[in-house]
Amino acid sequence: MRLARDSGYVPAWAALASMIIPGGTALGQQDRYPDEIERRIARVETGLLLPTQVRGRPPDRHALETRMRYHGVPAVSVAVIHRGEIEWARAWGLADPDTGAPATTETLFQAASMSKPVAALAALRLVERGALDLDEDIGPYLAGWRIPRGPAAGAAPITLRRLLTHTAGLTVHGFLGYAAGAEVPATFEVLEGTAPANSPPVVAEVPPGSEWRYSGGGYTIVQLLVEQHEGQPLQAVMRSILDDLGMKGSTYDQPLPDSLAARAAAGYRASDRPVPGRWHTYPEMAAAGLWTTPSDVARYMLAVGRWLGGAERGVLSREMTARMLTPGLGSWGLGPSIEGEGIDLQFSHGGSNEGFRAQFIMYPRRGLGAVVMTNSDTGLALAEEILFGISDVYEWPGVTPRQIQALPLSRRAALEYAGRFVIEDAPDIPVTIAWRRGGLELRVAGRPPSEIVRTGADRFTILADGESIRFERDASGRVEAVVAYGTRARREPSF
Repeated sequence: MRLARDSGYVPAWAALASMIIPGGTALGQQDRYPDEIERRIARVETGLLLPTQVRGRPPDRHALETRMRYHGVPAVSVAVIHRGEIEWARAWGLADPDTGAPATTETLFQAASMSKPVAALAALRLVERGALDLDEDIGPYLAGWRIPRGPAAGAAPITLRRLLTHTAGLTVHGFLGYAAGAEVPATFEVLEGTAPANSPPVVAEVPPGSEWRYSGGGYTIVQLLVEQHEGQPLQAVMRSILDDLGMKGSTYDQPLPDSLAARAAAGYRASDRPVPGRWHTYPEMAAAGLWTTPSDVARYMLAVGRWLGGAERGVLSREMTARMLTPGLGSWGLGPSIEGEGIDLQFSHGGSNEGFRAQFIMYPRRGLGAVVMTNSDTGLALAEEILFGISDVYEWPGVTPRQIQALPLSRRAALEYAGRFVIEDAPDIPVTIAWRRGGLELRVAGRPPSEIVRTGADRFTILADGESIRFERDASGRVEAVVAYGTRARREPSF
């Protein structure tokens, strides 16, 4: 499985050490399902799979509660699609740890970049109406603004297809959003990078069509395009589309209306720190502005599957849906990421806003899929583990952890690496590598230990998150440092 490339999470040593494990996750129960489904839910709850597994060993399974605590994720909400319908939805933990409010299946989360494939439907609907063309230069369609071009961008046209597939050569990968009480820019100000916008201007930097380059800025141009052609704000345009999809509990309204605030999860950073004001506002609605639930996202995924199969003519026709799910440069469709073909065709997307992480994956021809939403910056790793667990229970094709070959390591050889290490840019955070239970363990501050396995000469893999770890030796051949998460820690002289 390939997670969408806008939403990776790789902690630095210091960030890893500072994640506080909550004392409890308030695992909750909502709807009760038939026993057969409850058994599958229980298997998922107790069968999360780490993204890296050692070849030849039994699968390394973990309980959801344990992994929520490990990653420091206050709440997670999940919906699972099986046999072409939502088989179950459930939420665990606290939507707002400050108030003690539990998460439920009706709790709203920020979809972050999962907003993009849903918003793309508004532009594709305009194409079907003949108001836009996928492959014409969009310049003449825009009123009051022209896309700036850098010296290396050339003159190739910037088209709607290129905007939707992240191949228009544009800048601005993503957006930070605006804290509660901050002035929020208009769409033109976001595109031009002028105050009060906190992002740089959106500029064509490389020749359009020459490479895949993720751009939230490109989707903000799509937002402007849709708003100008529909004559109303994007959130109003999307209201009718969300209703058609059955996503009646979702909204693109930014800021979130007061009437919905009580249903919304509060975003959390690493170290158990809440996002000030609970969440940020995203005027870049097409790129990052959807508030929703996993069940509503699942309704979008199911609708796309029905359109593709010709079961109904929804927001898009069967033909346009097939075009939307055809991979181009970078294996990206007109909105979602695409993998596989035929019966194993898969579309997916991830999301990463301040304090929120999410991921969905769908096999439209198999009627299989799932959505995972969390209210933490550390939630993407947990979402991946949950999806691997769901895939294992429901026997999805191709969604399996990476397998690595562990090389033999004697106790004598292992002790060459054991010792205490000092992080050069965070000397107050202790790092220890020790021999335990026939192998090496990595301990960072008060975090749970993680086994590290040897995969090459002075190279290991951290099984808890799949990250690589490398040891350095001095001129005499003695281990003097360890490098992981892009940071070096030197060995204390006493070892």
